[in-house]
Amino acid sequence: MSEDLKIIIGNKTEQYQSLIPQIKGLLDGEPDLIANLANICGALKEQFNWLWIGFYLVKKDELVLGPFQGPVACTRIKKGRGVCGTSWQKAETLIVPDVEKFPGHIACSSLSRSEIVVPIIRNHLVVGVLDADSLQTNQFDKTDQQFLEEIVSFISF
Repeated sequence: MSEDLKIIIGNKTEQYQSLIPQIKGLLDGEPDLIANLANICGALKEQFNWLWIGFYLVKKDELVLGPFQGPVACTRIKKGRGVCGTSWQKAETLIVPDVEKFPGHIACSSLSRSEIVVPIIRNHLVVGVLDADSLQTNQFDKTDQQFLEEIVSFISF
């Protein structure tokens, strides 16, 4: 597939429906995990222009920063710490409408106002998380959850 994305304007569902086949095309035939994670980040950042989008990968007893788009980020996160560590611990997607109201939120960027974290689960174990941050409160909802969970299902570990 060409590395050019077709970015559309429309409601959130239409944007994801347009983007998902393009992401699948980017991943098709590419076995390298890092390359695929990087392209997923790039595609999501281009389409939605969130403050930050990236992956953390489980390495031993912590999440370690992987490919991302946006400002510099926290490099390591312990299980149960912040939104990412809590998503890992609970093995479930977390939508945080206002990060300042999340107990123990880790402020990698003071500009972040809302967040969604989607665990990547393989063989009943969380192997990483997809994390997205927005400049606005209440940015993420069940629509984002549905489509981002679908997108992480495409990742081969």
